[in-house]
Amino acid sequence: MLRRATADDLPSMLAWRNQDANRSVSITQHLITAEEHAAWWSRVAQDPSRRVLMFEYAARPLGVVTFFDHDPAARSASWGFYLDHDGTTADGTALLAWTKIMREAVAYAFAPEPDGLDVDLLEGEVLPHNEAVRTMNRRLGFTEGEPYEQTVDGGSVTAIPVRLHRDDRPTRRSGKEQ
Repeated sequence: MLRRATADDLPSMLAWRNQDANRSVSITQHLITAEEHAAWWSRVAQDPSRRVLMFEYAARPLGVVTFFDHDPAARSASWGFYLDHDGTTADGTALLAWTKIMREAVAYAFAPEPDGLDVDLLEGEVLPHNEAVRTMNRRLGFTEGEPYEQTVDGGSVTAIPVRLHRDDRPTRRSGKEQ
């Protein structure tokens, strides 16, 4: 289940985002300070083009989904996510949580408002070495664009843009799950 994040979720969000496994597959890989996290939250909590959602399974928060650059007129948005990698790995729910958070986030993006974003185009980016997410993206119908370099934290990072149009989502009839 996805629900809107609140200020009460900030400690968990920061702890999860700073886990080594999450930083290693993120565009920004430095340890995020509490001050940096609080400043981020104060910006995004007031920004109508952003939504920060908590992913819960069995009434337990397990991850975060962020939608940004949401443009209702263009019917587009970008997204990203991360899980409590350490917690879900320790209790054996990592694969389940990872699969569910991606499917629920994509469903939310295309669902009509007020329960979703009602977009026609969902975009994101993935690092080349993140094969697991790249594979799941393909299963969900995302296509990859040409890799590009960007400067982040004073270094160069290669990212692969991904996109999914509403009409390109797999259907159950195609033998793939939605």
